[in-house]
Amino acid sequence: MEKSRSGNYLDKKPVRNGKLRWSDEDGKITLEIENTGVWNRIFQKLLKKPRVTYIHLDEMGSFIWPLLDGDKDISEIGKAVENQFGDKANPLYERLAKYFRILESYNFITLK
Repeated sequence: MEKSRSGNYLDKKPVRNGKLRWSDEDGKITLEIENTGVWNRIFQKLLKKPRVTYIHLDEMGSFIWPLLDGDKDISEIGKAVENQFGDKANPLYERLAKYFRILESYNFITLK
């Protein structure tokens, strides 16, 4: 696995953005993204863009999301994913690294 500038990537602890609303319905996580700001209001009026965008996580994402509490590092989360999904999760840590990079790029999480 790769090393980041501040140590091993697997030692990072993902933390959900506290301002982000989400819901859990029967184990399926839905993120609620508010489309705020001047440009979003213009697009809402002109293009009928919704005020809230809903992002429905897949089975693995829905399993991982509640684990992102800032206490568990990526290695611990990986072990939980492996126990839950087995070979279906492979290549495990490459997938997790990409998943966390995507979540971080949208400011859904931070890594501490």
